Amino acid sequence: MDITLIRTFLEVAASGSFVNASERLLVTQSAVSLRVARLEESLGKQLFMRSKAGAELTPAGREFERYALSLIKIWEEARQQVGVPEGFNKSLSIGAQYSLWPRLGFPWIDLMQDSMPTLNIRAELGMPDRIMRFLVEGIVQIGLMYSPQLRPGLTARKILDEELVLAASWQASLDDISDHYVFVDWGPEFVHAHALEMSQLTNSGMTMSLGALAADYVRVRKAAAYLPARYIKRYLDRGELHLVPDAPIFPYPVWSVWRDDLEDDIRAVAESALVAIQSQIDGDQNAVIVELAQISEGESVEVLGKYDEFPNYK
Repeated sequence: MDITLIRTFLEVAASGSFVNASERLLVTQSAVSLRVARLEESLGKQLFMRSKAGAELTPAGREFERYALSLIKIWEEARQQVGVPEGFNKSLSIGAQYSLWPRLGFPWIDLMQDSMPTLNIRAELGMPDRIMRFLVEGIVQIGLMYSPQLRPGLTARKILDEELVLAASWQASLDDISDHYVFVDWGPEFVHAHALEMSQLTNSGMTMSLGALAADYVRVRKAAAYLPARYIKRYLDRGELHLVPDAPIFPYPVWSVWRDDLEDDIRAVAESALVAIQSQIDGDQNAVIVELAQISEGESVEVLGKYDEFPNYK
């Protein structure tokens, strides 16, 4: 059976639309329709009910979805195992958002390979929905992200709270940055708290949904933005960015999502390495928060908004 047809079927099922599936797969809508039609012809069953609202699985489609996920998982396991280079006997694929690779994902890989030199590692980049899909399909075994979703066969664990701090490319106060502020969209909780408590910065004229990548924009321009403390510490140390005194921080949880069928020895190495990296990140973040407290009135740091952990994973 053509694995491309199965991937297309799962994409339509996940997105609920032939149009959305075509955008995610980077093919035309007609190509998606043709692939699904070929699959339906092979199975002798209609898999989707089409309507103006999108595409909904038929009873046969829901039944086939379980097998489709199993087929993709077996294919990925075979592909990764067969593709293990000479000299390696284990394979691990991990995915993470861009903001989580520097200072977290890359050092994590280093420690895992130090502990298990025969471990072959594949790294993937993506937004949470893409990484979650890869996890469900078995393309990756562990994912690092800000907004996980609950799925059967997966377990999520909070690694740490990313401390978002307000930083500028020059030494500035809160009153100085309104004309140079870049709004980085860190999700609905941040947007809501920011609108309520930082109303003087809501009309910035510049919005970015780039995560930590926005730091590279801010530091070479007269600009300011909320950025991850651990990510920008190197820029603070070099004087390329400066903390804004009296600006509140925003805790933003980072999650690891694990496939439940990950091999025990690989899981143990990955968990141990992640704990070690977490300690280092905590140290970097604490140093930034201490510096912010020292330059703020009363030597204290306020928290932006009422913060709660991700409800599905308490």
